[in-house]
Amino acid sequence: MRVLLIARYRDATMQRKVEHLAQAQDVELCHILPERWRDDLLDVRQVNAQGRYTQIATPMVGKPSDPHRAFYRTLTFHLPRFRPDIIHAEEEPDSLSALQIAWAQRFWAPRARLLLHTWQNLDRPKSAGVRWVMQQTLRAADLIFCANSEAVALLRRYGFTGETPVIPAIGVDTETFRPCPEARFEAPKVSEQSTHVIGYVGRLVPEKGVDVLLRAVAALHSSNLERPVRLQLIGDGPLRKALQALATQLAVDDRVEFLGPQTPAQIAEMLRRLDVVVLPSRTTPVWKEQLGRALLEAMACGVPVIGSDSGAIPEVVGDAGLIVPEGDAPALAAALAQLLASPELRRELGRRGRARAEARYSQRHLAEQTLAVYRRVLT
Repeated sequence: MRVLLIARYRDATMQRKVEHLAQAQDVELCHILPERWRDDLLDVRQVNAQGRYTQIATPMVGKPSDPHRAFYRTLTFHLPRFRPDIIHAEEEPDSLSALQIAWAQRFWAPRARLLLHTWQNLDRPKSAGVRWVMQQTLRAADLIFCANSEAVALLRRYGFTGETPVIPAIGVDTETFRPCPEARFEAPKVSEQSTHVIGYVGRLVPEKGVDVLLRAVAALHSSNLERPVRLQLIGDGPLRKALQALATQLAVDDRVEFLGPQTPAQIAEMLRRLDVVVLPSRTTPVWKEQLGRALLEAMACGVPVIGSDSGAIPEVVGDAGLIVPEGDAPALAAALAQLLASPELRRELGRRGRARAEARYSQRHLAEQTLAVYRRVLT
């Protein structure tokens, strides 16, 4: 089968899924991706390439990091030449790019099956124009992959009756994100570090709740933990200066490190040195956590995690971490204290996290599930 994958992948850990898809003997794959990607964390250029699969780097109009308003600077999407059986576009149904792809499919590959993807798990207010776009794309799609179970319910509310398998577009690259070679899950060593290190990975934006984490760390700083606490913030964003000011106000600025954006390989190395990773996301009127990729990366490294109950976080973490109410700094401080006081609990959650990441969210596993969907759709 010939598969045209249109997906805005931007680093090697994302591309790992494409490599696994291309290894299937019955698949000929062409991947269209943005020529340039720039956001708070990454700035990369991508090029055309030919190997086990074909990669076509395509310019975009608008910011590739904008999932709704950006679209591709092409009319045909390589359809007349490639003639795919399946067009798998990891684009939101209410986006301009999904509409663009649906129109291209209608004119250039009417017999191909169109598969879309959605992360959305919150019914945001939509203008009449956006609702019209969604009507067109839902009518054109044969199937829509969903990142979480809430997304399925939302599509049904919008009237989509096709298949909606829960398979996130992106999981975790368990080859890059893996535990330390030494036995993290065995008994602690006598030379264990003298400071507890808490980590956060992601954008510094209001909805990620980093201010809640700072307040929880301040509460821990005044508690009776045996070892002092340090916080490492990996990433960047518009709230950086405000968060630095808050750390000073809370008198923990000497224990908070703003490490800026890092590559996936660097993030993996940093994660392995942490005692716990926290994702304290908070729901807004237009957004709630749709997966929590940073949690998956930590889990794959065997690092215990704590997440808020925003959106899909409890679904992703399962029994492999602790869940606290979003926006509740005292509850987060209590969960951190519980975890940092118990090496046994940290080891057990780290073991569960690695197993869960491999079994449910590894790029290889998601590729295998996606291939099964391709074959079923064509049958």
